[in-house]
Amino acid sequence: MTGIPVRTFFEHNREDLGLEIIAGSEGLGRNIAAPRIQKPGLALAGFLDQLQEERIQILGETELSYLKTLDPSVAEKRLEVLASTAISSLILTRSQDPPPMLPVFCDRFNLPLLRSPHSSSTLIRGIVGYLEEVLAPEICHHGCLVDVFGAGIFIIGESGIGKSECALGLIERGHRFIADDMVVIRKKIPGILIGRAPDLLRNHMEIRGLGIINIKDLFGVSSIRAGQKIDLVVELVPWQPETKVDRLGLDERTYSILDVEVSRLEIPVRPGRDLALILEVAARNHLLKKMGFYAAREMHRNLSDLLAAGEKASGEPSR
Repeated sequence: MTGIPVRTFFEHNREDLGLEIIAGSEGLGRNIAAPRIQKPGLALAGFLDQLQEERIQILGETELSYLKTLDPSVAEKRLEVLASTAISSLILTRSQDPPPMLPVFCDRFNLPLLRSPHSSSTLIRGIVGYLEEVLAPEICHHGCLVDVFGAGIFIIGESGIGKSECALGLIERGHRFIADDMVVIRKKIPGILIGRAPDLLRNHMEIRGLGIINIKDLFGVSSIRAGQKIDLVVELVPWQPETKVDRLGLDERTYSILDVEVSRLEIPVRPGRDLALILEVAARNHLLKKMGFYAAREMHRNLSDLLAAGEKASGEPSR
């Protein structure tokens, strides 16, 4: 998303954060474009270079105490300059009363001035948590998402290659279904991808020859979950005898989604292969790798040590 209007932020958080509008209600259409907030202490001191546009600004006790130390005319001038900038809104903490001229300037420049009974730290946590959720970048990606042993396996591949059948086999083995055909992927900070189903498709899967089935109704509530972190991308590809396939697992491949690199496997598909079993093993192996156990690297290291020992014993380089 490119942002949300202050009006939406206010309506969604009015009760939880105890927000009220003091002035500048005509500016509720201003945009909030960043999940981080700012405390404009330097701006009140006259330094505006680092003031971020389209961000929420928090005026806490420290900022208001500082304004009281200034000459009234200087304080009013700096509040006027602050209100005239392209910030999204101002929020007063601890139900403080604003300086007398601040509501006047906010009404003049259509800058929303809000107030909350919470402290700065509590208010910041609530605002950042909400904005990180609603402003997280999001895309829709074709594929199936299944939770296998707690690892999110995102199955991709060309249409008709067997993604849904593979996911169905995993569900039959007791793993949990998240989405089929279309997966909504949201990027969370720092670089975590969360996948879920679009609302219309939730709990549903299409199987060629059967049509649309409801996984929750068929396998029970324990067979589904609303969302899951994507840990591994598995691409199903047609089996081609002439195509070179990784047989050792030494090469670590990745797949880019929203500029996040996710571990990727390429699995050839042909009749007779138990893809559900293969993906189950892939999930187990991925979890082992996250704990630092790499079977292929260990075998390669042992083989290298064995060759080095043979070379040393013979006194000749191994061929």
